[in-house]
Amino acid sequence: MSLPLEGLSAIVTGAGRGLGRAEALELARLGAAVVVNDYGQAGRDGSGEASAAPAEEVAAEIRAAGGRAVAHLGDVADFETARGLVDLAVGEFGKLDVLVNNAGILRDRMVFSMSEEEWDSVIRVHLKGHFNTTHFAAVHWRTRAKAGESGVYGRIVNTSSEAFLAGSAGQPNYAAAKGGIVGLTTSTALALARYGVTTNAICPRARTRMTEDVFAGFAEPTADDELDPLSPEHVAPLVGYLASPAAAGVNGQLLVVHGGMVAVVDRPKVSAKFDTAKDAFTYEELDGLLTPHYAARPAGETFAAAEVLGLKKG
Repeated sequence: MSLPLEGLSAIVTGAGRGLGRAEALELARLGAAVVVNDYGQAGRDGSGEASAAPAEEVAAEIRAAGGRAVAHLGDVADFETARGLVDLAVGEFGKLDVLVNNAGILRDRMVFSMSEEEWDSVIRVHLKGHFNTTHFAAVHWRTRAKAGESGVYGRIVNTSSEAFLAGSAGQPNYAAAKGGIVGLTTSTALALARYGVTTNAICPRARTRMTEDVFAGFAEPTADDELDPLSPEHVAPLVGYLASPAAAGVNGQLLVVHGGMVAVVDRPKVSAKFDTAKDAFTYEELDGLLTPHYAARPAGETFAAAEVLGLKKG
């Protein structure tokens, strides 16, 4: 019996640790040959010397289990590095079929305290990093389709966050980047569908180096043999599914995923609509319509982050 991803090749960025590592291992378990990308810096804020060790260790783990994998050391926010990453996948495995964008950093600060560099660095790694790899993967698939190749196969899985959905007071840069990734996802989904490529995004909840303080004390395992409800291993199967032929009909979607749950997020809907009684609105008319509307809404409608996430301490 063949595996779902047998004969396919994949890139996973930020795959040396945490979510990316779990995703790379899952894709390999499902039969894909994997390029394990990671810049290998020690700090979750992108600080420290680059190191090939994290990516090489994951690639070695895949090979030890009987799979195919190569490591790639590189910063995907650099345009030429992203080109080289896609070229490596094509050179090693003949083609690229799956791209999982996961690499990211955190530099948290309230908006009134955040520096320009803290803003730029997070937008660069998350949003530009997603664009760079997506661009070169898209060029690869479009070139093959334009050359007359039938049955071009392509899957992109991007990583957004509920920080963009629910807000995160100390993460204006991160929330903005993750919102931008959703916009990139829906645009790319429309642009590449004609070539046989799907593009989706996930909002994962997982306890990793990036989120160790966010989820400290939340939903911890109660027994030594119990899987952490916030383990990255709860997220990886959805990535494997979205990368597979079974998900051919899933495109331009946003899914929240964590321990034992997948939620499909609808696009924003209009909750109320007002029309002017005259040719154009006046301040007074808007005051008479909108002020009572918002005054009538529950006072707690803007929820705290933990409440939105549905997490409980203890």
